[in-house]
Amino acid sequence: MIMIVVRTQIKEMLKASGTNVQNISSDFLETLDEKVRETVTLACKRAAANNRRTVMSRDL
Repeated sequence: MIMIVVRTQIKEMLKASGTNVQNISSDFLETLDEKVRETVTLACKRAAANNRRTVMSRDL
């Protein structure tokens, strides 16, 4: 399965956070990817339950 989250983008977020956190473990990326997938799936289910074919911010 292809990862949804992009390591380089997460690394950029770390640098921009100003927290001095510099590294990402592989299990962090895997867990983050799972959370993103779960969130998107739940949002899709909510949109479908409201008879919409478009996922909106309010579905989050």
